[in-house]
Amino acid sequence: MRTSLIVAILLTQTMSYAQKPRARDIGIPFEGTPGKYNAITDVKGVEVGFSTIIEGEGKNIIGKGPARTGVTAIFPRGQSSVPVYANWYTLNGNGEMTGTTWVTESGFLETPIMITNTNSVGVCRDAMLKWFVQKNWIKEEGWYTYPVVAETWDGVLNDIYGFHVTEANAFEALNTAKSGPVQEGNIGGGTGMRCLGFKGGTGTASRLIRIGDSTYTIGVLVQSNFGQKKNLTIDGVPIGIELKDTLNSVVHKLAQSHYQEGDGSIIVVLATDAPLLPHQLKRIAQRIALGVGKVGGRGENGSGDIFIAFSTANPGAFNRQKVVSVKQFPNDQINPLFEGTVQSVEEAIINAMVAADTMTGVNGNTTYALPHDKVMELLRKYGRVK
Repeated sequence: MRTSLIVAILLTQTMSYAQKPRARDIGIPFEGTPGKYNAITDVKGVEVGFSTIIEGEGKNIIGKGPARTGVTAIFPRGQSSVPVYANWYTLNGNGEMTGTTWVTESGFLETPIMITNTNSVGVCRDAMLKWFVQKNWIKEEGWYTYPVVAETWDGVLNDIYGFHVTEANAFEALNTAKSGPVQEGNIGGGTGMRCLGFKGGTGTASRLIRIGDSTYTIGVLVQSNFGQKKNLTIDGVPIGIELKDTLNSVVHKLAQSHYQEGDGSIIVVLATDAPLLPHQLKRIAQRIALGVGKVGGRGENGSGDIFIAFSTANPGAFNRQKVVSVKQFPNDQINPLFEGTVQSVEEAIINAMVAADTMTGVNGNTTYALPHDKVMELLRKYGRVK
């Protein structure tokens, strides 16, 4: 019964998400030039998959729901297990991203990245290893690796202590990963997330960066669940202050009684095809925080703001036996990549909010969707659009 219900919901959502408006669709202006899909999948080889769980309504009965959660999977090189150069950064560490100690130490990301809710990191980590075995994904005798799994907390809307994410959901996210357009809003790991006073979730965006005779792509995917409403800013307009009395979340009871406004978290995964080495990817990951700050993030005490960046260039860099030669991007030319990072993160967060629908979860707690019409009225009021 549970499986058929999830399938039915997923089919309904797939049809619905096919028509989801994005921030540019409703008229919000942004700087920079996006790629074909304006998504992380504009970086060649990157694939994204989801598993979404929406079940039940009413009073929270632990283990029975309501459930509003899921899993997101990102493959750097599609179904190839060839590692990529990577590095990570944390703005505020009240969160989790497994496997990052070895990413820093080795300079490589050797697995897909999964994002889920706080209490489901373990099941997703273990499921990824089992998936590797079942698929013979790492074709190397005696292999070992450390799965990278990140989280944000969806306990305002989701029965988070009911542990609704299972191994099957992790497998579904891994098995459905694909290139092309990426669904946004109430999908995958972002299903039950809230952002800057409104409904948040999954969002993505990209930028094409022209440097000399070459064009590079930066793509990001966010699981957006952070911030206080008063800080929400779009194109420099204080949207949160202007809408402070509009569509405020209804919270009757929380699974975590010490929850404070601004608690939440944001995970950002950044991909690029620019030939950046691990120390340069650390610099890119640090600039992600500037994009979060532009829309209103402050790195609050209760927020886990954790970012990882990888490069799909230098496909022959990972070798256990031989000395290899690699290309390195010049530091003196890196500023446009920094700018593209900030622009992509800003737009991905707003895309997540624009795509998200109002959601009611445990105990009738309700988080409202960003009101598109009111946002555009304010952008016109402040002279950002005509």
